[in-house]
Amino acid sequence: MNHAYVLTLSCPDRRGIVHAVSGFLFEHGGNIEEAAQYNDQGTGLFFMRVQFACTQLTHEELSSQLKTFAEPFQMDWKLHDSAQPMRTVMLVSKEGHCLNDLLFRWKSGLLHLDVRAIISNHREFYQLAASYNIPFHHLPVSAATKTQVEAKQLEIIESEGAELVVLARYMQILSNDLCKKLAGRAINIHHSFLPSFKGAKPYYQAHDRGVKLIGATAHYVTADLDEGPIIEQDVARADHGKTVEDLTAMGRDTESQVLARAVKWHSEHRVVLNGHKTVIFK
Repeated sequence: MNHAYVLTLSCPDRRGIVHAVSGFLFEHGGNIEEAAQYNDQGTGLFFMRVQFACTQLTHEELSSQLKTFAEPFQMDWKLHDSAQPMRTVMLVSKEGHCLNDLLFRWKSGLLHLDVRAIISNHREFYQLAASYNIPFHHLPVSAATKTQVEAKQLEIIESEGAELVVLARYMQILSNDLCKKLAGRAINIHHSFLPSFKGAKPYYQAHDRGVKLIGATAHYVTADLDEGPIIEQDVARADHGKTVEDLTAMGRDTESQVLARAVKWHSEHRVVLNGHKTVIFK
């Protein structure tokens, strides 16, 4: 029986890594279907993503062999079963454009996800969740209850075995502790006006300044607010004739598309962390 895998790795660069990896896979019955690599000249690190099929070994057996193989190279590696959709939990507040877009793409077969739950501090989208047959957890947040609510959120995330947490316009700042526990598996989306237009009504501020670009950024969540490793960004051009409503609609469209691409690449194991940056094997 063919097993489909994705291997991602990073290590100090040296001669012969590609040859060694391909040789290892060949020796263990692997057939490479897609491969990409990148050498970061600034850090001296090597990154690689290999998609392959294997008939001889199970995931556990292959992982055991990889551990021995990777040690001399000082490799940081992960082996993924690419046939399994990524278990995902989504968080949302009152703005549902990103959530609605992701759910539609998922149901249309465009995102390789297994959406296990939706968590919100408001009730607005319980019917949307029900229409997709997804459990909906309403957890109101206040300064007094933040610690207890985050504990419940983490309980849901862990009980669902979530490999990915998507903040689809979840308008609460996560604590440093929760950010650390979700490191590398939580993706956030925000408009790209930061740090210029902070606080409430950023599109009103942008309109007042006559901006000519509307943008969005998807990044991994870290304790540094909105400063995690960037996965994807995009912009749309604006002109003097655009109203606040026009800018807001353009921004929502851009946010939805940028977040969808980031989620897709993460779910396909195409994103490898490179310090405070990312390497994206598209």
